[in-house]
Amino acid sequence: MIQGETIAHRLVERVKQSGGKPAFFSKTGGKWEPVTWAGHGAAVRELSLGLRALGIGLGDRVAIFGNTRIEWIQTDQAVLGLGGVTVPIYQSNLPPAAAWIIQDSESKAVVVENSETLGKIGQVRAGCPGLKYVISMDDSAKGKGEGFLTLEELRAKGAEFARSRPGAYENGLAEVKAAGLATIVYTSGTTGNPKGVMLSHSNIVSELDALQKCVTAGEDDVVLSFLPLAHIFGRVESFAGIQMGWQVYFAESIEKIADNLTEARPTMMFSVPRIYERVYSKIQAGVAESAVKKALFGWAIPVGMEASKLRQQGKQPAGLLALQHRLASRIVFSKITSKLGGRLRFAISGGAPLSRQIAEFFDAVGVKILEGYGLTETTAATNVNREEKYKFGTVGPAVPGAGVKIADDGEILLQGPTVFQGYYRNPEATAEVLKGGWFYTGDIGELDADGFLKITDRKKDLIITAAGKNIAPQNIENLLKTDRHISQVMVFGDRRKYLTAVIAPNLEEVAKWAQAGGIQFAEPADLLKNEKVHAFIGGIVEEKNRELASYETIKKFILADRDFSEATGELTPTLKVKRKVVTELYRPRLDALYDEKFD
Repeated sequence: MIQGETIAHRLVERVKQSGGKPAFFSKTGGKWEPVTWAGHGAAVRELSLGLRALGIGLGDRVAIFGNTRIEWIQTDQAVLGLGGVTVPIYQSNLPPAAAWIIQDSESKAVVVENSETLGKIGQVRAGCPGLKYVISMDDSAKGKGEGFLTLEELRAKGAEFARSRPGAYENGLAEVKAAGLATIVYTSGTTGNPKGVMLSHSNIVSELDALQKCVTAGEDDVVLSFLPLAHIFGRVESFAGIQMGWQVYFAESIEKIADNLTEARPTMMFSVPRIYERVYSKIQAGVAESAVKKALFGWAIPVGMEASKLRQQGKQPAGLLALQHRLASRIVFSKITSKLGGRLRFAISGGAPLSRQIAEFFDAVGVKILEGYGLTETTAATNVNREEKYKFGTVGPAVPGAGVKIADDGEILLQGPTVFQGYYRNPEATAEVLKGGWFYTGDIGELDADGFLKITDRKKDLIITAAGKNIAPQNIENLLKTDRHISQVMVFGDRRKYLTAVIAPNLEEVAKWAQAGGIQFAEPADLLKNEKVHAFIGGIVEEKNRELASYETIKKFILADRDFSEATGELTPTLKVKRKVVTELYRPRLDALYDEKFD
């Protein structure tokens, strides 16, 4: 087990222990190119000293603005190695949002990914007087003038600094302490300016130590990395790689994940629910293409479900069921697992609720998804299901060291060594959530007799109908999204007589249905105004309503003008629905769904 009071010290230990072994793989020219732990450590060291040569040192802020890639991680660890503070910025952030984070955090330097992010900083740099350096991961900053340089040039400065000052990196590392601030992570809130969550080195290493007691992983494991590193889930995944020594393949893009899974053949996967939902929808769509596939699935899935129930009880299929399960695995389930690389031991889901139906389906076909729970303010996971101790529909028991209790109003309260230091320059907001030694999460949940936590909803997202019924919209939304013809849903109805919804159809699947039914259309988007399509989606809603209490059912709905996306503002970078944005976008149409004549 890797030791050290900071993540910077733990990287040094990992390099000593695993120096010649592969750490990272990036695809260049169609080929996966490896970087060993020794090579990674050398890059981090030179980048760290390069920053020191620029005058950046203990406590100074450095922002990183880009997608998930090895240069992001190397820069992050270089900043932490000199006792600096990393400030992540989502690649999708617009220039004013990026400028606000740079200004609020008092960042002295920003490392950008490419010409796109460089251009965004160029639009606002004049309004960021404290920003001294703009450094590009590629060559886009080369020759741009004073204060601009590339990571390659920064490494060269670091190498020169090392030659002139032997031992400088080690001397600097000695100044980095567990209690020191490591990062300010700005939450991707849906309204107003984001809050900067302050996390110390101690917060991070406490999280890593807890996770290592919950997850069995090591140097032979492989991870395909695609979560945004500006989000705490992706960031802790990157730190856990140091702790456990696994090999990381960087996905080329979200669109290329399917291809990269079959190439990297991961043994573990970390993702938000939206990725699992998309895989599930594609499987369902593929099954619907032929009567033979439907028949095979109709037989195999119940067999897999029965085997799954036994595994959850610590048992294995026997007799006829064992024979049936082997056959189902060979002719049906193996085709699904091969699309995920064929070696997946388990997957972890976090960042938002995962539909129980989807989790049970994947377990039936041989892919165990372990749902966890945590927030930026708790350095990611406080709860997680284990490989041998899990319950679908829950986020598992607490990780070692975490305290969990439920307040009288159902709010989840947390405490432990991973709870943050407070919101940067925002004592009022800090005082609102840190009270009496507990962090008030704003989430609603319940603990069962075995200590497994179930999240029912966000406190602020709870819908209270005119009749006084408390309703968790995410549960209803997840249920509707299990149909392959529905991409996204937002349930609406706070203080109203009944629930309505904005539904974004999966146009690809709806178009297939329309073609099979002889419905004419020029473009798939034309189907959004077709009465037959509206009636078809209505039938799906009615079917799902049968699984809900009467007060939870969707009485009316509208079809969204387009699918929700991060680019158009309806989703956060972790693909959660921005309820206020969607509500305001469709407010007139939603209001029109309520009338006095409805019974």
